Amino acid sequence: MKMTNKPHLLVVDGMALLFRSFFASSAMGHFIRLEDGTPTNGVQGFARHVLTAQSIMKPTHLAVCWDMGTQTFRNELFDGYKANRPAPPVEMLPQFDMAREVSEMIGWKNFGEVGMEADDTIGSMIEKWKNEAEITVISGDKDLLQLLNPTTKIAFTKKGYSEYDVYTEERFKEEYVIEPHQFADVKAFMGDSSDGYPGVKGIGPKTALQLIQKYGSIDGVLNNLDELKPAQRTKISDYMEMLQLSLKLATIHREMPIPADLHDLQIVDYSNETFEKLEQKGFKLIAKHARSLYSLV
Repeated sequence: MKMTNKPHLLVVDGMALLFRSFFASSAMGHFIRLEDGTPTNGVQGFARHVLTAQSIMKPTHLAVCWDMGTQTFRNELFDGYKANRPAPPVEMLPQFDMAREVSEMIGWKNFGEVGMEADDTIGSMIEKWKNEAEITVISGDKDLLQLLNPTTKIAFTKKGYSEYDVYTEERFKEEYVIEPHQFADVKAFMGDSSDGYPGVKGIGPKTALQLIQKYGSIDGVLNNLDELKPAQRTKISDYMEMLQLSLKLATIHREMPIPADLHDLQIVDYSNETFEKLEQKGFKLIAKHARSLYSLV
């Protein structure tokens, strides 16, 4: 990826990569256990994914963002938020803390705050450093499209460790014909079944986007209800409260304090010692992968 001479900060959605790696390998029964039987498949996949991304994208700085527990301010706003998601498989439970520990051992800085989601940490990081750095976010979460700006791109995981679907602000505006920040209003209308909030029942992605393209925001739509078809008017009137709530749920926060300066996230060269320690703890695939990518001897 071509970057300017500004620092290039790679922001990793740790949860997205951990879950992705866990399910990709557990589906085939590969849990890669430590000597005591603890599964490590998600963690080994997560670390290998980040190491590969680093070798492809060549960032100068790196941060990994995490959810810190399942309860956030969004659950307080709406009981049903993510309530339909199944609990993580038992083999995954020890891997949440393990992933953060391995991340630190490699030299990456972890971020996350209880009561907030990784998305909010990512949004706040972008807000803090968008004028100082070129930023690339790795995730699988389309909600993050609302964070795009001239210095930030979102790389969505696509296939394996090395294929990404990269969105720039320019590409987003061409495809959606709205500004990135308006994407939260679109999400509020259409709802999100994976996050468990309904939006306005009967208004799908296409109509939601058309409404925001025409009226600019939820307020813009509400101020022009008399222009809408009667059926649309009725749907929106019936779900007015849920629409306003859905906007709060869909909007990523950008004001969290980030307890670091950009220089704290600078990547240092890897040493073989780091990966020897990981190998001794049973993370052999990570060590092997790092050696092949970074010619460590």
